Amino acid sequence: MQLLRVIIVLVVLALAGLAGYAYLGDMRSAPAEMRVPVQLDLNAAQGAAPAAAPTAAEPQPASDPAPAQQAPAEEGSLD
Repeated sequence: MQLLRVIIVLVVLALAGLAGYAYLGDMRSAPAEMRVPVQLDLNAAQGAAPAAAPTAAEPQPASDPAPAQQAPAEEGSLD
């Protein structure tokens, strides 16, 4: 019985420590500027036309008209 109580206390302390570390621990990395050289192979594209930029399609009008609005029914009618 005493061993079970010790195990429960240790589990509760471990969970409390984990929760405290999650809330209070500083896990942010230091900001660092990275510069990576990029090699462009411009000779491979000689003679080839540049790719055309995609154009936005114009919106098309709806093929079927919107349903007609009905006038509100008068009071006393059972329509």
